[in-house]
Amino acid sequence: MKLDVLVFSAHPDDAELGVGGTVIKLVQQGKKVGLIDLTRGELGTRGSAEIRDKEAQDAGEIMGVHIRENLAFRDGFFVIDEAHKLAIIQKIRQYQPEIVIAGAPEDRHPDHGRGSKLVGEAAFLSGLRKIETTWNGESQKEWRPKRLFFYIQDWSHTPDFVVDITPFVETKKAAILAYTSQFFDPKYQAQTGEPETYISNENFWHFQEGRWRNMGHMTGAVFGEGFLSEIPLQVDTPMDLI
Repeated sequence: MKLDVLVFSAHPDDAELGVGGTVIKLVQQGKKVGLIDLTRGELGTRGSAEIRDKEAQDAGEIMGVHIRENLAFRDGFFVIDEAHKLAIIQKIRQYQPEIVIAGAPEDRHPDHGRGSKLVGEAAFLSGLRKIETTWNGESQKEWRPKRLFFYIQDWSHTPDFVVDITPFVETKKAAILAYTSQFFDPKYQAQTGEPETYISNENFWHFQEGRWRNMGHMTGAVFGEGFLSEIPLQVDTPMDLI
């Protein structure tokens, strides 16, 4: 299957938080969108890798994505090396996306920035025909996406562009809340007795909604998601921006 957009995230739930509204919008516009998580989030304080696997699939179904996969890199300990780059190159060549979206280049969680750099390097290398990869026993043809973008995560960044997600924000919320083990849910807390974390605190949820409102406000929308671009975006004339 050829995809229009392929999103890579360090952990299950990163994409829902940072780019979920845009993913939903693209899918509803008829675009083919896939999500690939680099790790299973097995070091998370709450839940387990198996629970996160199920939550990720549920969230993917809510968003309507065409594929949701996991590369099972070591949470917290994956590195930027040849083996990890080749695993990502295989996926880029398999799905041949026009756009690749990665996580924030710099962020609170070290996996986010490291994962972003890893995906960015692999996206470039994927276009080099002398790098040989195979899939299902067949040689893969080189493929480089036309654009590489980064979604904004925990730390604040000034976006290069903002996507209006206002009509899709309730579906985005539902996809995030599919991660019952990770986010604010008093019932889950009472049942499991697991410790409260930075992201399961109710204030984190308010921060997230405030971020979406702030991004939207920058461009006159109610809710938005901000993105960084690897290179400046080209337009034919300034009129294209109206």
